[in-house]
Amino acid sequence: MKDFSSAAVMHRNEREDVENGGKIIMPPSALDTLTRLNVEYPMLFKLINNKKGRHSHAGVLEFVADEGKCYLPYWMMDNLLLEEGDILTIESVSLPVAKFSKFQPHSTDFLDITNPKAVLENALRNFACLTTGDVIAIKYNKKVYELCVLETKPGNAVSIIECDMNVEFEAPVGYKETSEQVKENIRDEAPQDHVMEEVVETFKGSGVRLDGKKKKENQLDAPVVKKVLARGVPDYDYKFGLLRFDHSIKAISDRVAENDTNIIETEESFQGQGFSMKKSRK
Repeated sequence: MKDFSSAAVMHRNEREDVENGGKIIMPPSALDTLTRLNVEYPMLFKLINNKKGRHSHAGVLEFVADEGKCYLPYWMMDNLLLEEGDILTIESVSLPVAKFSKFQPHSTDFLDITNPKAVLENALRNFACLTTGDVIAIKYNKKVYELCVLETKPGNAVSIIECDMNVEFEAPVGYKETSEQVKENIRDEAPQDHVMEEVVETFKGSGVRLDGKKKKENQLDAPVVKKVLARGVPDYDYKFGLLRFDHSIKAISDRVAENDTNIIETEESFQGQGFSMKKSRK
């Protein structure tokens, strides 16, 4: 890495593409110097504020700045503690490709976005790299959201150009769970193996053999064991606005009494006489 430029920092409000990304505008002389050096592509740079001991990383948007000047996004100037006209040291660097990053929004308004990952993915297309500890700014629906880069892998500074990166979000700064949200989380974490009682259900009719013989013991109707929610146990899966009337569940005492009254003695079937289809010879 070679220190090839020290430029005065300028902020350019009329260039929205500069403000909505993580790239800078450098003078043409920087491009001439880079072409003579054996630098890797894409071009990535380390920005250093020697007075404050702060640094960050950025890509380059264009080489059209005035000589001796460099245009940075406003959020990047805040990270570096720079003001217009300050001296900035720029170095050409090579960064590893990003595999993971974690962000923390600076406002709870970020929770109002329907699909924050898609919004962030679209905004990061204007960035070339990420640095751990930086606070980046993205624009969505005419509103600017600030996010702190909490973690990046495999290094503290990574390249996000043509990469497959996993993204995670930390709870926004100042976010507090309400009592209803805490109850919902406790309910979600509660085990779902509620108290169930076994109910024996058998075929209500009686089965007979076609040949008129009695069935063997191993051929008797096997009872079916069915598990239902016991009476008195609340329905933890209840959803607000839904009323459920389950009349199929009866008290255990009622089911036992009903089974006793439905006991009917089995009667033998096919009590008539049998006839042969074949006539006997005389």
